[in-house]
Amino acid sequence: MFSRVMKRIGIRGVYVPFKVDPGNIGQAMEAMRCLNIDGANIGNPFKESILPHLDVLSEGANIIKAVNTVVRTGSTLKGYNTNAIGFMDTLEKAGFDTAGRNALIFGAEGAAKAVVFILNWLRCERVQIAGRYKKNLDTLLATLEGEAVRLKDISTSPCTANILINASSASSPDEAPKFASIIERLEIKACELVVDLNYGHKNNFWKKLAQSRGIPFIDGLTPLAHAARRTLLLWTKIDVEAGEFIRALESDNREA
Repeated sequence: MFSRVMKRIGIRGVYVPFKVDPGNIGQAMEAMRCLNIDGANIGNPFKESILPHLDVLSEGANIIKAVNTVVRTGSTLKGYNTNAIGFMDTLEKAGFDTAGRNALIFGAEGAAKAVVFILNWLRCERVQIAGRYKKNLDTLLATLEGEAVRLKDISTSPCTANILINASSASSPDEAPKFASIIERLEIKACELVVDLNYGHKNNFWKKLAQSRGIPFIDGLTPLAHAARRTLLLWTKIDVEAGEFIRALESDNREA
């Protein structure tokens, strides 16, 4: 995606993947300094373990305690979380104002942290997080404002949320049949938007839920493109419209 976009707009640069063993993230960050690498994307399982190896964190990354973008300035490495700001851009583009509204989030790990942070930042009135594991919920709510709800309770009684967000890894019945069954039977009131942070999943049960109730649906391609736009802006100081990244992602998928 980044290579396609940089080539299209004439940026002299290359985007390459590096395989790093979990215990070597510190050495990888030192290599950025030694090799004069301008920036990096950080994927799982490093978004949290990278924190001690960075010199500075953005305000959002410091609160979320997770980083997906690193920028090198001289020998200084600064970490950012563009997933959060990319999600904000997605809501703005959709014309959805979260101020004073209720949100229901499924999932309690890295992606959920970014969403909960930005919803609080945007003055969402009530943020509920549904997760399978109490430990993950407790960790998330130790640093971010929200309330935990049990999947069991959601599956047996109606819930009210103006926006529903899937921040879990599951979007297909093949991946999580029991979870899919819960979502397909979900009784949700006042919902105006469903967002799935995954994309490209077949038989997407979040999309099915939205369509069956006449609710607008956004899949993960759009938030990913907005996050990528913010990342490239941090690396190059060049602002490229999110549509360029969507087209690049679609081209990558066709060639995969």
